Amino acid sequence: MKARIAILAGDGIGTEVTAEAVRVLQAIARRFHHEFELIEAPFGGMAIDQYEDPLPPKTLEACRNAHAVLLGAVGGPKWSSPQAKQRPEAGLLRLRKEMGVYANLRPVRVHPALRNASTLKADVVEGVDLIFVRELTGGIYFGTKSRDAHQATDVCTYTAPEIERIVRVAAQLARGRRKRLLSIDKANVLETSRLWREVCERLMQREFPDIKLEHMLVDSASMHLIRRPRDIDVAVTENMFGDILTDEASMLAGSMGLLPSASLGDNARGVYEPIHGSAPDIAGQGVANPYASILSVAMLLRHSLQLEPEALCVELAVHRAIDEGVRTPDIAARGHHQASTQEAGDAVLAMIG
Repeated sequence: MKARIAILAGDGIGTEVTAEAVRVLQAIARRFHHEFELIEAPFGGMAIDQYEDPLPPKTLEACRNAHAVLLGAVGGPKWSSPQAKQRPEAGLLRLRKEMGVYANLRPVRVHPALRNASTLKADVVEGVDLIFVRELTGGIYFGTKSRDAHQATDVCTYTAPEIERIVRVAAQLARGRRKRLLSIDKANVLETSRLWREVCERLMQREFPDIKLEHMLVDSASMHLIRRPRDIDVAVTENMFGDILTDEASMLAGSMGLLPSASLGDNARGVYEPIHGSAPDIAGQGVANPYASILSVAMLLRHSLQLEPEALCVELAVHRAIDEGVRTPDIAARGHHQASTQEAGDAVLAMIG
């Protein structure tokens, strides 16, 4: 098939891990006889430096004209000053809104060989296979904001249609898995969460009576995620709660460098990225873990291009590379070889063939 993919490497280690992901895309194209047109575009802090805009019009146009977007990471100390007129993260929020990608899928699976990479006990994380569905374009991140010297306000707003569409995505995923859906809110305090719970219950009763629905307050969920993570199949939650909980969940797998994500909307075009940030403390050292970015390629192949065998090929290649002991410093066992970013990419390419 022919497909156009926008590549937004961004800042920090984003450029390093995306380079390995691009090599994997090219290898998949060769092996399966596809034509992938890869269009690189400036994004984030580097775009601010060049164009005074974290999401320049030409970058947005490239994303809109692509079948999918592969993203690296944005941000860094250079652009984090409270006085900064432009922030890289603002470009990320705008991109999600403009692309209409409201459902962020974040799978968390613990590789058997990495049971001891987590800071939790191996018997707690063994067999974990869950997926978070995070609402991505509503809530407090997109609400009205104000600030003066004495007061700041961030408004959290959700509408019933916004809640319905994200819960529907999560329920459809649950139907193909263990048919269990956990909805996470703060309904004992927040009106938005009370609406969330009411709409969720109404939708599930009407459209998904075969799915077991459970509600849990976000503070309880954060504890449950660490204490009994195997109990969770599919979890759905609002924007900020999902942002926090999925970073916590990454520690189950042992590193944020292992977790991919897909941001989807009502059409096949999606935005794919590792869940980690730009990690300026290790940028340029060649030690960043590229597996999450490479696994994001697998999600891109599956969800936007409907290339399931190719997606499985990438996932198996990463799985085998880890089995072979090719591990970057964040997941390497003490005293074992610490692979570089490129070495990890090379191992995946060798497995793809």
